[in-house]
Amino acid sequence: MTNRYAVLGNPVAHSRSPFIHAEFARQTGESVAYARVLCPLEGFADCAHAFAAAGGRGCNVTVPFKFEARQLAARCSPRAALAGAANLLRFDPEGWFADNTDGIGLVRDIEAGARVPLVGRRVLLVGAGGAAAGVLGPLLAARPAAVVVANRTVAKAQQLVASHAAWAREHGAELAAAGLGAPGERFDVVLNASASSLQGAASPVPASVLGPGTLAVDLMYGPAAEPFLAWARAAGAVPRDGLGMLVEQAAEAFFVWRGVRPQPAPVLRALRAQLAAGA
Repeated sequence: MTNRYAVLGNPVAHSRSPFIHAEFARQTGESVAYARVLCPLEGFADCAHAFAAAGGRGCNVTVPFKFEARQLAARCSPRAALAGAANLLRFDPEGWFADNTDGIGLVRDIEAGARVPLVGRRVLLVGAGGAAAGVLGPLLAARPAAVVVANRTVAKAQQLVASHAAWAREHGAELAAAGLGAPGERFDVVLNASASSLQGAASPVPASVLGPGTLAVDLMYGPAAEPFLAWARAAGAVPRDGLGMLVEQAAEAFFVWRGVRPQPAPVLRALRAQLAAGA
């Protein structure tokens, strides 16, 4: 029996998740079919229920539905509860389960993929929406010295900081909010979780946030990430796109669904080859 999964979002045609999960299924021998489902902007809940009723076992959730996805589930993981957002639903018979694998995917890509340990580092997280909410908890759990959340609307950054304040204290990390104009200088790691890449902008923060060797990660990948990567490269930073995070979070999602942990590295290599070839 083939187990059906999908990514639900709007837009969703660009998603590489079907390829990633097909490779994971091939690696592990799991019988999995994975598709894209475009949801109306005002119809995510109906779309998710329809997919479950048609035999779906679970789904990934992408923009702009991550906050709504958390609300649809009867149960959730601690990381989804902390984020208040979910990028994964599992349609369990006893009630839907929500999780958020974005943050652990990002941390694994930084520490294993980019080989930059986060412990003791100063981190700038740009943005305070669903993407930032999903990654902040696992970032703090990696025990950086400090994390600054910078956002155009400072009050929104302050809300995100307040919701994670106890978690930050538990892990010995300073946590603060700032505006985009002056969030600080020379961070060790800069993470762009804002919508600037979707809008074609290079960066919403000044180049002074970067120093020689700063790891600068855009959570987007492909052409959307290129302006940010070029901006970081020109400032002497080390640019990295979100493709590694995408594969790592997908591997964690596959584990949550199937109880089997696939190997992300060969899938990431294959994806980078596809992008380089313009596929």
